[in-house]
Amino acid sequence: MNWIFWALLSAFFAGLTAVLAKIGVTGVDSNLATAVRTTIVLLFTWSIVFSVNANAMAALSRLSHRSWGFLVLSGVATGLSWLCYFRALQLGDASRVAPVDKLSVVFAILFAAVLLHEKLGWQQWVGGSFVVVGAVILALK
Repeated sequence: MNWIFWALLSAFFAGLTAVLAKIGVTGVDSNLATAVRTTIVLLFTWSIVFSVNANAMAALSRLSHRSWGFLVLSGVATGLSWLCYFRALQLGDASRVAPVDKLSVVFAILFAAVLLHEKLGWQQWVGGSFVVVGAVILALK
């Protein structure tokens, strides 16, 4: 199974997440809902790590300071993203919030070019433009 399989599976679960979260956040403080979801993700992912990798603790101790730093920053960015996403779901329709949230694709392309020095081809420019246009169309009332 290659990266496309896993990316499509990720998209499937992200789409399901939007609908389940919209239902779950009804009548609940969005920050509290995010904390509950994050706790479940934490428990779920650690259980996967330890059930799949018998040497997980050893691998954890071998992480470099650089890896730790960037993983911490990524975690903070994820937390901020989730807090904002849940608030947006609480205030708006899932069918409109989710497409706008997927503008993260465009931000990822731009960040990859600037921070990782990835070369952007016509596919990224055209595809990224389609994502922006699609998000705008889907977000309109």
